[in-house]
Amino acid sequence: MPEREISFKSLFFRVIKRLFFLTLGAVIAALALEGFLVPNNIIDGGVIGLSMIASYITKYNLGLLIFLFNLPFICLAFTKMGKQFVLQTFYANIILSLAVNMFHAHLVTTDLLLATVFGGLILGTGVGIVLKSEGSLDGTEIMSLFLSKKFGFSVGEIIMSINLLVYMLCGFVFTWERAMYSILTYIIASKMIDIVLDGLNSSKSVQVISDKTFEIGRELVENLDISVTYMRGKGGYSGLDKDIIYCVVSRLELSKMKEVIKSIDPNAFMAIIDVHEAYGARLKKKLVKF
Repeated sequence: MPEREISFKSLFFRVIKRLFFLTLGAVIAALALEGFLVPNNIIDGGVIGLSMIASYITKYNLGLLIFLFNLPFICLAFTKMGKQFVLQTFYANIILSLAVNMFHAHLVTTDLLLATVFGGLILGTGVGIVLKSEGSLDGTEIMSLFLSKKFGFSVGEIIMSINLLVYMLCGFVFTWERAMYSILTYIIASKMIDIVLDGLNSSKSVQVISDKTFEIGRELVENLDISVTYMRGKGGYSGLDKDIIYCVVSRLELSKMKEVIKSIDPNAFMAIIDVHEAYGARLKKKLVKF
C-alpha cells in the first residue's frame, strides 16, 4: 500500500475520532444543562452562564444564545489559537446548541442538591472531553487569554473576575441561594474537568537525594521495575557533590517506592510532584546517566 494512502487513511480516522469525541462531549454537556441545571435555575460560569441568564430574561432559545454569545470569541481565537482549534470549537458549539434543543424539557430531577452535584459532574465530563479533543464550549478562556496579554492580568484572575460578575448577576436575577448552588456546580464541574483531562491515576515525579543513591536506584530498577535517571547536584550548605534520582511513577507504585527508599536510607530526602502529562516509553531495567 502506498505511503501516501496510509497517511491519508490515518488522517481520516484521526479526524473521525476527534469529531466523535467533540460530539460526545457537547451532547453530554447539553444533557447536564437541560436535564439538571436550567430547569432548576442553576447556572454555569462564563459565557454559558450569561447565555442561561439571558435566555431566562428574554425567553430566547438557549442553544441559539450560547452559539451567538460564543461566536465573537471563536472569531477572536483565529488570531490566537490557530485554524484547527477554531474549527473544532465552532463544530462543538454547533453540536451543543443543537443538543440543548434536543434535550429541552427533559427534566431529570427537581432536587436542588442532586441537580447541583450531578449537573456539575456531567457538565464537567462533557466540557473535559471537548477540551481533551482540543476544542472549547465556552469563550471565557479565549477572552481571558486576549485580555491577559493586553492588560497584564493572569488568565486565572480574569476568569475568576468574569465568573464573580456572572454569579452576582445570577443572585439578582434568580436568588442568592441559586447563586450559591451555581458556584458549587462550577467547583464540581472544574474538578471533574481536571479528572477527565489528567485521569484518575495521574503520575508523580519523584526526586530522591540520599547518600545511598545507587543502592536505592538499583533496588527500584531490579525489584520494582521503575526506570530511574541519575542527575548530578551540589549541596547548598555542604558544597558536596550529590547524586539525585529522578523518576516518574504511578500512584500505585509510589507507596511501594517509599517503603523501599526508607528501608535503605531512612534519612533520604524525597520531593514528590504531580505530573499532569507524561509521554514516551518507560525505560525498563536500564539506568540512564547524565
